[in-house]
Amino acid sequence: MERREFIKLAGLTGIGTLLHPQSWASGVAGNPKVRIGIIGTGMRGQSLLGELLRRNDVVVTALADPEPRMLTGAQRLLEKHGQPAARGFDKGDYDYRRLLALPDIDAVLICTPWEWHIQQGIEAMKAGKIVGMEVCGAMSVKDCWSVVDAYEKTKVPIMMLENVCYRRDVMAVLNMVRQGLFGELIHGQGGYEHDLRGVLLNDGKSAYGPGVEFGKTGFSESKWRTLHYQNRNGELYPTHGLGPLATIFNINRGNRLTHLSSFASKSRGLNHYIKSHIKGGPGHPNAGVVFKQGDVVITQLHCANGETMLLTHDTTLQRPYNLGFRVQGTTGLWQDFGWGEADQGFMYFEKEMNHSHRWDNSKEWLTKYDHPLWKRFGDEASDAGHGGMDFFVVNAFIECIKQNVAFPLDVYDLATWYAITPLSEQSIAKQGAVQKIPDFTRGLWANRPPVFCIDERY
Repeated sequence: MERREFIKLAGLTGIGTLLHPQSWASGVAGNPKVRIGIIGTGMRGQSLLGELLRRNDVVVTALADPEPRMLTGAQRLLEKHGQPAARGFDKGDYDYRRLLALPDIDAVLICTPWEWHIQQGIEAMKAGKIVGMEVCGAMSVKDCWSVVDAYEKTKVPIMMLENVCYRRDVMAVLNMVRQGLFGELIHGQGGYEHDLRGVLLNDGKSAYGPGVEFGKTGFSESKWRTLHYQNRNGELYPTHGLGPLATIFNINRGNRLTHLSSFASKSRGLNHYIKSHIKGGPGHPNAGVVFKQGDVVITQLHCANGETMLLTHDTTLQRPYNLGFRVQGTTGLWQDFGWGEADQGFMYFEKEMNHSHRWDNSKEWLTKYDHPLWKRFGDEASDAGHGGMDFFVVNAFIECIKQNVAFPLDVYDLATWYAITPLSEQSIAKQGAVQKIPDFTRGLWANRPPVFCIDERY
Protein backbone atom coordinates (compact mmCIF):
# COMPACT_ATOMS: atom_id res chain seq x y z
CA MET A 1 0.00 0.00 0.00
CA GLU A 2 1.29 3.46 -0.88
CA ARG A 3 2.21 5.64 2.10
CA ARG A 4 -0.47 8.26 1.37
CA GLU A 5 -3.18 5.61 1.06
CA PHE A 6 -2.00 4.04 4.32
CA ILE A 7 -2.20 7.36 6.16
CA LYS A 8 -5.62 8.10 4.68
CA LEU A 9 -6.93 4.70 5.75
CA ALA A 10 -5.60 5.25 9.27
CA GLY A 11 -7.58 8.48 9.49
CA LEU A 12 -10.75 6.92 8.16
CA THR A 13 -10.67 3.92 10.43
CA GLY A 14 -10.00 6.00 13.56
CA ILE A 15 -7.38 5.37 16.22
CA GLY A 16 -9.39 3.36 18.72
CA THR A 17 -10.75 4.06 22.15
CA LEU A 18 -8.52 4.97 25.03
CA LEU A 19 -10.14 3.53 28.10
CA HIS A 20 -11.66 0.35 29.40
CA PRO A 21 -15.46 0.27 29.99
CA GLN A 22 -15.20 0.59 33.76
CA SER A 23 -13.20 3.80 33.53
CA TRP A 24 -14.34 7.23 34.58
CA ALA A 25 -14.65 8.26 30.91
CA SER A 26 -18.14 6.77 30.73
CA GLY A 27 -19.21 9.80 32.72
CA VAL A 28 -16.93 12.38 31.15
CA ALA A 29 -19.84 14.46 29.82
CA GLY A 30 -20.81 15.26 33.38
CA ASN A 31 -17.23 15.84 34.51
CA PRO A 32 -15.81 18.74 32.50
CA LYS A 33 -12.43 18.82 34.22
CA VAL A 34 -9.81 16.08 34.20
CA ARG A 35 -8.59 15.59 37.75
CA ILE A 36 -4.82 15.25 37.89
CA GLY A 37 -2.30 14.16 40.48
CA ILE A 38 1.42 14.77 40.00
CA ILE A 39 4.02 12.38 41.39
CA GLY A 40 7.35 14.21 41.44
CA THR A 41 7.27 18.00 41.74
CA GLY A 42 10.88 18.84 40.94
CA MET A 43 11.91 21.00 38.01
CA ARG A 44 10.13 18.91 35.38
CA GLY A 45 7.07 18.29 37.53
CA GLN A 46 6.67 22.00 38.16
CA SER A 47 7.15 22.74 34.46
CA LEU A 48 4.31 20.40 33.51
CA LEU A 49 2.20 21.75 36.36
CA GLY A 50 2.61 25.18 34.81
CA GLU A 51 1.30 23.83 31.50
CA LEU A 52 -1.72 22.25 33.18
CA LEU A 53 -2.52 25.53 34.92
CA ARG A 54 -2.82 27.25 31.53
CA ARG A 55 -5.90 25.13 30.81
CA ASN A 56 -9.50 25.48 31.97
CA ASP A 57 -10.34 21.77 31.63
CA VAL A 58 -7.96 20.46 34.31
CA VAL A 59 -7.88 20.57 38.08
CA VAL A 60 -4.75 19.51 39.98
CA THR A 61 -5.99 17.82 43.12
CA ALA A 62 -2.89 16.21 44.65
CA LEU A 63 0.91 16.39 44.62
CA ALA A 64 3.50 13.93 45.93
CA ASP A 65 7.22 14.43 46.47
CA PRO A 66 9.50 13.39 49.33
CA GLU A 67 11.31 16.74 49.04
CA PRO A 68 9.25 19.35 50.97
CA ARG A 69 11.13 22.12 49.16
CA MET A 70 9.90 20.91 45.79
CA LEU A 71 6.36 20.31 46.99
CA THR A 72 6.26 23.82 48.39
CA GLY A 73 7.39 25.21 45.05
CA ALA A 74 4.54 23.40 43.29
CA GLN A 75 1.98 24.69 45.79
CA ARG A 76 3.22 28.22 45.17
CA LEU A 77 2.57 27.75 41.47
CA LEU A 78 -1.03 26.83 42.24
CA GLU A 79 -1.38 29.88 44.45
CA LYS A 80 0.15 32.12 41.76
CA HIS A 81 -2.50 30.94 39.30
CA GLY A 82 -5.33 31.51 41.75
CA GLN A 83 -5.91 27.81 42.33
CA PRO A 84 -6.59 26.17 45.71
CA ALA A 85 -3.78 24.22 47.30
CA ALA A 86 -3.58 20.56 46.33
CA ARG A 87 -3.34 17.80 48.89
CA GLY A 88 0.34 17.19 49.50
CA PHE A 89 2.11 13.92 50.19
CA ASP A 90 5.75 14.30 51.31
CA LYS A 91 6.14 11.68 54.05
CA GLY A 92 8.90 9.66 52.43
CA ASP A 93 9.55 7.90 49.13
CA TYR A 94 6.36 5.82 49.19
CA ASP A 95 3.84 8.45 50.26
CA TYR A 96 2.71 8.69 46.61
CA ARG A 97 0.71 5.54 47.32
CA ARG A 98 -1.70 7.59 49.42
CA LEU A 99 -2.16 9.84 46.39
CA LEU A 100 -2.96 6.83 44.21
CA ALA A 101 -5.62 5.75 46.69
CA LEU A 102 -7.57 8.98 46.32
CA PRO A 103 -10.94 8.51 44.60
CA ASP A 104 -11.00 11.94 42.97
CA ILE A 105 -7.99 11.51 40.66
CA ASP A 106 -8.50 10.46 37.05
CA ALA A 107 -4.89 10.55 35.89
CA VAL A 108 -1.37 11.03 37.17
CA LEU A 109 1.79 12.50 35.72
CA ILE A 110 4.96 10.71 36.79
CA CYS A 111 7.91 13.11 36.85
CA THR A 112 10.16 11.38 39.37
CA PRO A 113 13.77 10.16 39.13
CA TRP A 114 14.18 7.54 36.40
CA GLU A 115 14.45 4.51 38.66
CA TRP A 116 10.94 5.14 40.01
CA HIS A 117 9.05 5.44 36.73
CA ILE A 118 8.11 1.84 36.01
CA GLN A 119 7.17 0.94 39.58
CA GLN A 120 5.02 4.02 40.03
CA GLY A 121 3.43 3.63 36.60
CA ILE A 122 2.44 0.04 37.28
CA GLU A 123 1.03 0.90 40.70
CA ALA A 124 -0.96 3.75 39.16
CA MET A 125 -2.46 1.45 36.51
CA LYS A 126 -3.39 -1.07 39.17
CA ALA A 127 -5.09 1.77 41.06
CA GLY A 128 -7.08 2.65 37.93
CA LYS A 129 -5.29 5.95 37.28
CA ILE A 130 -4.44 6.89 33.70
CA VAL A 131 -0.70 7.52 33.41
CA GLY A 132 1.41 10.14 31.70
CA MET A 133 5.04 9.04 32.11
CA GLU A 134 8.03 11.30 31.66
CA VAL A 135 11.07 10.40 29.60
CA CYS A 136 14.19 8.40 30.42
CA GLY A 137 15.44 4.88 29.79
CA ALA A 138 14.56 1.77 31.77
CA MET A 139 16.68 0.05 34.38
CA SER A 140 16.13 -3.35 32.73
CA VAL A 141 14.35 -4.98 29.80
CA LYS A 142 12.29 -6.86 32.38
CA ASP A 143 10.91 -3.50 33.55
CA CYS A 144 9.72 -2.80 30.02
CA TRP A 145 7.85 -6.09 29.81
CA SER A 146 6.38 -5.43 33.26
CA VAL A 147 4.75 -2.17 32.21
CA VAL A 148 3.38 -3.77 29.03
CA ASP A 149 1.99 -6.69 31.02
CA ALA A 150 0.40 -4.33 33.54
CA TYR A 151 -1.32 -2.38 30.77
CA GLU A 152 -2.57 -5.52 29.02
CA LYS A 153 -3.93 -6.85 32.31
CA THR A 154 -5.53 -3.66 33.64
CA LYS A 155 -6.34 -1.93 30.31
CA VAL A 156 -5.55 1.36 32.04
CA PRO A 157 -3.77 3.46 29.40
CA ILE A 158 -0.37 5.06 29.68
CA MET A 159 1.16 7.77 27.49
CA MET A 160 4.83 8.39 26.83
CA LEU A 161 5.34 12.13 27.42
CA GLU A 162 8.07 12.68 24.82
CA ASN A 163 7.79 16.37 24.03
CA VAL A 164 10.41 16.48 21.25
CA CYS A 165 8.05 14.49 19.03
CA TYR A 166 6.08 17.75 18.91
CA ARG A 167 8.97 20.06 18.01
CA ARG A 168 7.86 22.31 15.20
CA ASP A 169 10.60 21.46 12.69
CA VAL A 170 10.34 17.75 13.46
CA MET A 171 6.60 17.79 12.82
CA ALA A 172 7.08 19.72 9.58
CA VAL A 173 9.49 17.01 8.40
CA LEU A 174 6.96 14.37 9.48
CA ASN A 175 4.40 16.19 7.34
CA MET A 176 6.82 16.24 4.39
CA VAL A 177 7.58 12.53 4.77
CA ARG A 178 3.88 11.69 4.80
CA GLN A 179 3.41 13.73 1.63
CA GLY A 180 6.14 11.72 -0.07
CA LEU A 181 8.84 14.39 -0.43
CA PHE A 182 11.56 12.14 0.99
CA GLY A 183 10.62 9.10 -1.10
CA GLU A 184 11.35 5.81 0.61
CA LEU A 185 13.04 6.35 3.97
CA ILE A 186 16.51 4.88 4.41
CA HIS A 187 18.26 6.35 7.45
CA GLY A 188 17.63 8.50 10.51
CA GLN A 189 19.77 10.10 13.19
CA GLY A 190 19.04 11.85 16.47
CA GLY A 191 20.33 12.10 19.99
CA TYR A 192 20.76 14.06 23.14
CA GLU A 193 23.72 16.41 22.71
CA HIS A 194 23.34 18.82 25.59
CA ASP A 195 25.88 20.11 28.08
CA LEU A 196 24.43 18.95 31.41
CA ARG A 197 27.52 19.42 33.58
CA GLY A 198 25.86 22.25 35.51
CA VAL A 199 22.80 20.05 36.11
CA LEU A 200 24.72 16.92 37.06
CA LEU A 201 27.01 18.84 39.42
CA ASN A 202 24.89 21.37 41.28
CA ASP A 203 24.81 22.51 44.88
CA GLY A 204 21.60 24.52 44.60
CA LYS A 205 23.10 27.57 46.27
CA SER A 206 22.25 29.82 43.34
CA ALA A 207 19.26 29.82 41.01
CA TYR A 208 19.81 26.51 39.21
CA GLY A 209 23.45 27.45 39.23
CA PRO A 210 26.22 24.91 38.81
CA GLY A 211 28.54 23.55 41.44
CA VAL A 212 30.55 20.36 41.86
CA GLU A 213 28.22 18.44 44.18
CA PHE A 214 25.99 15.44 43.55
CA GLY A 215 24.25 12.70 45.50
CA LYS A 216 23.51 13.61 49.12
CA THR A 217 25.13 17.04 48.80
CA GLY A 218 23.56 17.82 45.43
CA PHE A 219 20.48 19.75 44.43
CA SER A 220 17.51 18.65 42.31
CA GLU A 221 18.65 16.33 39.50
CA SER A 222 22.23 16.20 40.78
CA LYS A 223 20.91 14.31 43.80
CA TRP A 224 19.95 11.30 41.65
CA ARG A 225 20.72 11.70 37.95
CA THR A 226 24.49 11.90 38.45
CA LEU A 227 24.48 8.57 40.28
CA HIS A 228 23.44 6.93 37.01
CA TYR A 229 26.55 8.42 35.39
CA GLN A 230 28.66 7.08 38.22
CA ASN A 231 27.25 3.55 38.06
CA ARG A 232 26.09 2.94 34.48
CA ASN A 233 27.44 3.20 30.93
CA GLY A 234 24.94 3.35 28.11
CA GLU A 235 22.43 5.38 26.11
CA LEU A 236 20.87 6.83 29.26
CA TYR A 237 18.44 9.24 27.61
CA PRO A 238 17.28 7.76 24.31
CA THR A 239 13.79 9.11 23.79
CA HIS A 240 14.53 12.72 22.73
CA GLY A 241 16.39 11.42 19.70
CA LEU A 242 14.53 8.18 19.07
CA GLY A 243 10.95 9.35 19.69
CA PRO A 244 10.72 11.72 16.72
CA LEU A 245 12.45 9.18 14.46
CA ALA A 246 10.01 6.51 15.63
CA THR A 247 7.00 8.60 14.61
CA ILE A 248 8.57 9.40 11.24
CA PHE A 249 9.65 5.81 10.51
CA ASN A 250 6.36 4.31 11.82
CA ILE A 251 8.01 2.24 14.55
CA ASN A 252 5.51 -0.19 16.13
CA ARG A 253 3.06 0.78 13.37
CA GLY A 254 4.06 -1.08 10.22
CA ASN A 255 7.75 -1.15 11.18
CA ARG A 256 9.77 -1.99 14.26
CA LEU A 257 13.25 -1.87 15.78
CA THR A 258 15.00 -5.23 15.66
CA HIS A 259 18.67 -4.92 16.75
CA LEU A 260 21.14 -2.47 18.24
CA SER A 261 24.85 -2.11 18.87
CA SER A 262 26.41 0.50 21.16
CA PHE A 263 29.88 1.86 21.89
CA ALA A 264 31.03 4.34 24.54
CA SER A 265 34.01 6.67 24.63
CA LYS A 266 36.19 7.08 27.70
CA SER A 267 34.86 9.22 30.56
CA ARG A 268 36.70 12.49 31.20
CA GLY A 269 34.21 15.37 31.02
CA LEU A 270 32.82 15.45 34.56
CA ASN A 271 36.21 14.99 36.21
CA HIS A 272 37.70 17.79 34.11
CA TYR A 273 34.76 20.03 35.03
CA ILE A 274 35.17 19.39 38.76
CA LYS A 275 38.92 19.97 38.71
CA SER A 276 38.67 23.23 36.76
CA HIS A 277 35.57 24.64 38.51
CA ILE A 278 35.93 27.52 40.95
CA LYS A 279 34.05 25.51 43.61
CA GLY A 280 36.11 22.40 42.96
CA GLY A 281 39.76 21.88 42.10
CA PRO A 282 42.15 18.91 41.94
CA GLY A 283 41.88 18.44 45.70
CA HIS A 284 38.09 18.36 45.88
CA PRO A 285 36.69 15.00 47.08
CA ASN A 286 34.65 14.61 43.88
CA ALA A 287 37.65 15.21 41.63
CA GLY A 288 38.69 11.59 42.01
CA VAL A 289 35.25 10.03 41.53
CA VAL A 290 35.18 7.39 38.80
CA PHE A 291 32.29 7.91 36.40
CA LYS A 292 31.46 4.86 34.32
CA GLN A 293 29.37 6.74 31.78
CA GLY A 294 31.27 7.44 28.58
CA ASP A 295 31.27 11.06 27.46
CA VAL A 296 29.94 10.09 24.04
CA VAL A 297 27.79 7.00 23.44
CA ILE A 298 26.72 5.99 19.95
CA THR A 299 23.98 3.43 19.30
CA GLN A 300 23.25 1.90 15.92
CA LEU A 301 19.73 0.59 15.30
CA HIS A 302 18.23 -1.62 12.60
CA CYS A 303 14.58 -1.71 11.55
CA ALA A 304 12.41 -4.56 10.27
CA ASN A 305 11.82 -2.71 6.99
CA GLY A 306 15.54 -2.32 6.35
CA GLU A 307 16.21 1.23 7.60
CA THR A 308 19.07 2.19 9.92
CA MET A 309 19.24 4.74 12.73
CA LEU A 310 22.01 6.28 14.81
CA LEU A 311 21.60 7.79 18.30
CA THR A 312 24.23 9.93 20.06
CA HIS A 313 24.33 10.64 23.80
CA ASP A 314 26.72 13.52 24.61
CA THR A 315 26.04 15.40 27.85
CA THR A 316 29.30 15.71 29.82
CA LEU A 317 31.51 17.78 27.53
CA GLN A 318 31.41 21.45 26.55
CA ARG A 319 29.08 21.94 23.62
CA PRO A 320 26.08 23.95 22.35
CA TYR A 321 22.69 22.25 22.45
CA ASN A 322 21.82 20.04 19.47
CA LEU A 323 19.71 16.92 18.93
CA GLY A 324 21.36 16.25 15.57
CA PHE A 325 18.38 14.99 13.62
CA ARG A 326 18.81 13.58 10.14
CA VAL A 327 16.08 12.08 7.98
CA GLN A 328 17.23 10.62 4.68
CA GLY A 329 15.25 8.98 1.91
CA THR A 330 15.60 8.18 -1.76
CA THR A 331 14.52 11.68 -2.81
CA GLY A 332 15.20 13.97 0.15
CA LEU A 333 17.47 14.75 3.09
CA TRP A 334 17.03 16.92 6.19
CA GLN A 335 19.94 17.63 8.51
CA ASP A 336 19.17 19.46 11.76
CA PHE A 337 21.73 21.58 13.51
CA GLY A 338 20.94 23.54 16.65
CA TRP A 339 17.54 24.75 17.78
CA GLY A 340 15.77 27.97 16.96
CA GLU A 341 14.41 30.14 14.19
CA ALA A 342 17.84 30.94 12.76
CA ASP A 343 19.22 27.47 13.29
CA GLN A 344 16.87 24.96 11.70
CA GLY A 345 19.33 22.99 9.64
CA PHE A 346 19.45 22.18 5.96
CA MET A 347 17.50 20.41 3.23
CA TYR A 348 18.54 18.74 0.03
CA PHE A 349 16.19 17.60 -2.73
CA GLU A 350 18.24 16.58 -5.73
CA LYS A 351 15.57 17.07 -8.40
CA GLU A 352 14.30 20.41 -7.13
CA MET A 353 17.85 21.71 -6.65
CA ASN A 354 19.07 20.70 -10.11
CA HIS A 355 21.67 18.23 -8.79
CA SER A 356 23.60 21.14 -7.24
CA HIS A 357 25.02 19.07 -4.36
CA ARG A 358 24.54 22.17 -2.20
CA TRP A 359 22.42 22.50 0.91
CA ASP A 360 19.33 24.70 1.04
CA ASN A 361 18.39 26.41 4.30
CA SER A 362 15.46 24.56 5.86
CA LYS A 363 13.43 27.58 6.95
CA GLU A 364 11.33 28.05 3.80
CA TRP A 365 10.67 24.31 3.49
CA LEU A 366 9.68 23.98 7.12
CA THR A 367 7.41 27.01 6.87
CA LYS A 368 5.74 25.72 3.72
CA TYR A 369 5.10 22.29 5.23
CA ASP A 370 4.33 23.44 8.78
CA HIS A 371 2.25 20.72 10.40
CA PRO A 372 -1.50 21.46 10.66
CA LEU A 373 -1.34 21.11 14.45
CA TRP A 374 1.23 23.88 14.68
CA LYS A 375 -0.76 26.02 12.28
CA ARG A 376 -3.78 25.60 14.51
CA PHE A 377 -2.21 25.90 17.96
CA GLY A 378 1.02 27.77 17.29
CA ASP A 379 -0.15 30.98 18.96
CA GLU A 380 -1.35 29.14 22.07
CA ALA A 381 1.94 27.25 22.27
CA SER A 382 4.15 30.29 21.69
CA ASP A 383 4.97 30.87 25.36
CA ALA A 384 4.79 27.24 26.50
CA GLY A 385 7.77 25.28 27.75
CA HIS A 386 10.55 24.01 25.50
CA GLY A 387 9.65 26.22 22.58
CA GLY A 388 6.00 25.20 22.60
CA MET A 389 6.55 21.45 22.66
CA ASP A 390 5.19 21.09 26.19
CA PHE A 391 1.86 22.58 25.14
CA PHE A 392 1.36 19.86 22.54
CA VAL A 393 2.34 16.88 24.67
CA VAL A 394 0.08 18.04 27.53
CA ASN A 395 -2.72 18.88 25.12
CA ALA A 396 -2.58 15.40 23.58
CA PHE A 397 -2.68 13.77 27.01
CA ILE A 398 -5.68 15.76 28.23
CA GLU A 399 -7.66 15.79 24.98
CA CYS A 400 -7.30 12.04 24.46
CA ILE A 401 -8.65 11.46 27.96
CA LYS A 402 -11.56 13.83 27.42
CA GLN A 403 -12.45 12.41 24.01
CA ASN A 404 -11.74 8.78 24.92
CA VAL A 405 -9.35 8.08 22.06
CA ALA A 406 -6.07 6.19 22.12
CA PHE A 407 -2.90 7.99 23.08
CA PRO A 408 -0.62 8.82 20.11
CA LEU A 409 2.41 7.53 22.05
CA ASP A 410 1.37 4.41 23.92
CA VAL A 411 2.71 1.71 26.21
CA TYR A 412 4.39 -0.17 23.35
CA ASP A 413 6.26 2.98 22.32
CA LEU A 414 7.25 3.58 25.92
CA ALA A 415 8.57 0.06 26.40
CA THR A 416 10.45 0.05 23.10
CA TRP A 417 12.12 3.41 23.62
CA TYR A 418 12.90 2.75 27.28
CA ALA A 419 14.47 -0.60 26.42
CA ILE A 420 17.24 1.06 24.42
CA THR A 421 19.04 2.00 27.64
CA PRO A 422 19.53 -1.46 29.22
CA LEU A 423 20.18 -3.03 25.81
CA SER A 424 22.86 -0.42 25.08
CA GLU A 425 24.45 -1.12 28.47
CA GLN A 426 24.59 -4.81 27.64
CA SER A 427 26.07 -4.09 24.22
CA ILE A 428 28.78 -1.77 25.57
CA ALA A 429 29.70 -4.29 28.27
CA LYS A 430 30.24 -6.84 25.48
CA GLN A 431 32.34 -4.58 23.22
CA GLY A 432 29.47 -3.57 20.97
CA ALA A 433 27.83 -6.97 20.66
CA VAL A 434 24.54 -6.83 18.76
CA GLN A 435 21.45 -7.05 20.98
CA LYS A 436 17.98 -8.11 19.87
CA ILE A 437 15.25 -5.57 20.61
CA PRO A 438 12.10 -7.33 21.87
CA ASP A 439 8.82 -6.94 20.02
CA PHE A 440 6.73 -5.55 22.85
CA THR A 441 3.63 -5.55 20.61
CA ARG A 442 3.85 -9.35 20.28
CA GLY A 443 3.43 -9.16 16.53
CA LEU A 444 0.76 -6.46 16.41
CA TRP A 445 3.20 -3.90 14.95
CA ALA A 446 2.76 -5.24 11.42
CA ASN A 447 -0.89 -4.18 11.20
CA ARG A 448 -1.15 -1.21 13.55
CA PRO A 449 -1.73 2.00 11.53
CA PRO A 450 0.23 5.17 12.35
CA VAL A 451 -1.75 7.54 14.58
CA PHE A 452 0.71 10.19 15.73
CA CYS A 453 -0.76 13.60 14.86
CA ILE A 454 -3.11 12.13 12.25
CA ASP A 455 -5.98 13.86 14.02
CA GLU A 456 -5.54 17.62 13.76
CA ARG A 457 -7.05 18.21 17.20
CA TYR A 458 -4.19 16.68 19.24
